[in-house]
Amino acid sequence: MIREKTLGEFTFTTDSEKIDYEVVVDFLKRSYWGSHLAPETIIRAIKNSLCFSVYFGDTMIGFARVVTDYARFAYLADVFILEEHRGKGISKNLMRFIIDYPGVKGCKIMLATKDAHGLYAKFGFKTLDEPWKYMELKEW
Repeated sequence: MIREKTLGEFTFTTDSEKIDYEVVVDFLKRSYWGSHLAPETIIRAIKNSLCFSVYFGDTMIGFARVVTDYARFAYLADVFILEEHRGKGISKNLMRFIIDYPGVKGCKIMLATKDAHGLYAKFGFKTLDEPWKYMELKEW
């Protein structure tokens, strides 16, 4: 189901046909979390996720993706707003758009961040209550 919302000059959409892969790959290759990823890996991740894009006119300026079962669990990843568009409240509007999306709303949403705790805390995210219950298997 494609959802779209316009707020002022910005459009938020889940239309995967509109994703500018070059913008996403370029940003993630410059990010601390995606710099080690091959472009093909980034594109495969996008194609297998529920994606949220932000546009200023016809130009993609923001992105996020959610890996989800649409019922109980969602993992939020690769959230960004291009540097020249930050400080305008766009990330907050993007987060609200994501959290209110049917199939994400009501799910346990997890994420990992090194530097954006303040943004996510505004939406109720907090550190794990019982971190000892969680485990990870790194790439192998």
